[in-house]
Amino acid sequence: MLLGALEAGGTKMVCSTGDETGRIYARESFPTTVPGETMPLLIDFFRNTRVEALGIGCFGPLDLKESSPTFGHITSTPKEDWRFYPLLPTLRGALEVPMGLDTDVNAAALGEHALGAAAGLSSCLYVTVGTGVGGGLVVENRLVHGLVHPEFGHFWLRPHPDDPAPKGFCPYHDGCVEGLSTGPSIEKRWGVKAERLPEDHPAWALEAYYLAQMCVSAIVIFSPEKIILGGGVMQQGHLFPPIRRHVREMLGGYVRHPAILEEMDRYIVPPGLGVNSGVIGALLLAARAAHGKTPG
Repeated sequence: MLLGALEAGGTKMVCSTGDETGRIYARESFPTTVPGETMPLLIDFFRNTRVEALGIGCFGPLDLKESSPTFGHITSTPKEDWRFYPLLPTLRGALEVPMGLDTDVNAAALGEHALGAAAGLSSCLYVTVGTGVGGGLVVENRLVHGLVHPEFGHFWLRPHPDDPAPKGFCPYHDGCVEGLSTGPSIEKRWGVKAERLPEDHPAWALEAYYLAQMCVSAIVIFSPEKIILGGGVMQQGHLFPPIRRHVREMLGGYVRHPAILEEMDRYIVPPGLGVNSGVIGALLLAARAAHGKTPG
């Protein structure tokens, strides 16, 4: 069965074809401008490739309640042109194939849980740290949704004493994960793009401190069997050792499990699927939709 995958991001929309084993056949990306320009390009790609089902991992917030009259709509996104846009209904009307929809990070978590770093486990947390922060959570082999869906970037952290901008840069909250640790927040704090900063720049000490707090909160609240950190900021591989060290120190011996005490380098890890976590997760959403299964 030929499956389609849409990674709907705020900067670009990545369209792919593949199968439920995670094999990717073709990929093309289009800029995320306004729906009237972008949507016809996506529809043409999937119509011309003749996909038999489509999986969508999309930026949020999203309405994922199937009983809701606005199911499948993007809701209160800061991307004004896409606010309250009926993404899923529009694609369904145009393509008329089975479709599965979830957040972009839940799609990535699904991919990592099925075929990546968390394969064989019953739970994992996937967090992307890039232009924003988002978390996808699998618990007891099911994706977590709830009231809406987790907004992992917006819980509060303790500021580092040396942070020149301890309130961060989130337009909604002072001192939340997203406001303190994204690529744009690093650039606003130091006046230089994150990827241009040397490894010994103080920015990275702050970053490791904040992401470690995030991981500690996840450990004591959700107890995931694996924490996977992806996204553009986490391309800085030198962040992993100080994050792991801070996590162990912040837990203070309270969580006495070998994963924490002895095997941290196998517990907090980069994506096993590399940059393909999201597309493979979207292919799996498509496969589930084709077989009549719910996203979770």
